[in-house]
Amino acid sequence: MSDAFPKPLSEQDEKKYVLALEAGDPCARDVLIERNLRLVAHIARKYASQNTPLEDLISIGSIGLIKAVDTYTRKKSARLATYASRCIENEILMSIRAGKKNKAEVSICLPIGTDKDGNEISLNDIIGTMPEEVFENLFTKLQINELYKVLNTALTGRERQIIVQRYGLDGSKPRPQREIAEELKISRSYVSRIEKKALSKLRSALLCHDNR
Repeated sequence: MSDAFPKPLSEQDEKKYVLALEAGDPCARDVLIERNLRLVAHIARKYASQNTPLEDLISIGSIGLIKAVDTYTRKKSARLATYASRCIENEILMSIRAGKKNKAEVSICLPIGTDKDGNEISLNDIIGTMPEEVFENLFTKLQINELYKVLNTALTGRERQIIVQRYGLDGSKPRPQREIAEELKISRSYVSRIEKKALSKLRSALLCHDNR
């Protein structure tokens, strides 16, 4: 499907159109959006599934692309394409999470039986009306449970140790990279590289777990 979209801009052409956009040229905005649609399709394909069709994710990712073009400035250290990738992915992930939350909300309202008078009752009737903040807490706890499940399977021993200490996953206070580096007798930059790799592995593992 990405072949149907125009080819991305070269770095030089991207700079030219960003300059034109900052100068107030509305056509430059259209070009920057159109020439990055292939990027949207590429990212959307990673998250497409039976429950989240590719076409829907491309539409959602396009919103992220438009936000990226509208908020990008040359002061940012990354190229527009790099910045847009993060915005597109964030927009898609937020939509997927919202969809899962809505599914959970519907499930607690489905009938699970009848009371002594023959009236249908749902899980929501049993636990009472659940305030929105309580549901949010429950949803967060479910996500945390999934995180702990993949911690031991997706990471090496050292990766797991660094992630646990950096984010206080064992209930302790989160620790800075410098302290962890001193304890492990390695450089802080090495801790940073291990942390980034571990977080990427965790994200992939969690996404695979969610799509099962």
